[in-house]
Amino acid sequence: MSLEIRGVVVGYTREVPILRGVDLTAAEQRVTVIIGPNGAGKSTLLKTVYGYLRPSAGEILHFGRPLSGLEPKDMLGQGIAYLPQARSIFPAMTVEENLELGAWILRGDKAATARAFEEVYAHFPRLKERRHAAAGLLSGGEQRMLELARLTMTRPRTLLLDEPSVGLMPKLVDSIYEEIAKLKEQRFTILIVDQNVKKSIEIADYVYVLRLGENSRQGPQSEFKERLPEIIREWL
Repeated sequence: MSLEIRGVVVGYTREVPILRGVDLTAAEQRVTVIIGPNGAGKSTLLKTVYGYLRPSAGEILHFGRPLSGLEPKDMLGQGIAYLPQARSIFPAMTVEENLELGAWILRGDKAATARAFEEVYAHFPRLKERRHAAAGLLSGGEQRMLELARLTMTRPRTLLLDEPSVGLMPKLVDSIYEEIAKLKEQRFTILIVDQNVKKSIEIADYVYVLRLGENSRQGPQSEFKERLPEIIREWL
């Protein structure tokens, strides 16, 4: 398995845990989606995996290696990249300069950096067309596409995507999920949190539901596509 989360307890204060013994497994080269009502702890779980929060109990393993004690700056070296919910582009810099930041750990290897650009532009041709444009001039969908592309510059094994469609118009949401589906075809392991439950489940292989910081249910995509309206009614 790619990512294993075992009995994780975490909170912004020790006295008030947000996650209460969460278990989750993200299979290698598959899309795993976490859904649940607001306040369930979904984004907190991704931040915990990426080292922004320290569990008070439980463990997190990435391809068998424990992540305990690691900070966000260590995660690319572990093959993990994180897309935060808030926009993370540098608007005054060009598209290409933003991508260069994603290849920072390759900066001493010009050949590897050139290969990274070649691969990214092959998969994101629109960004190649706009590579000399200031990132702040891109549309909302293009900016999110740039963030996704930047994540892949170092070919991490696992992508953590926190609300990839937030703030986008429906047409742009479709475009972003098309790009995420392409990343799945490129053999990335992907863990997604998104309030757009319908779109995220469409590309999922496996789904977890969190409720009040605990596991509520889980299963293959087919179980959730058939019962999605019923599941959402349970949250209300």
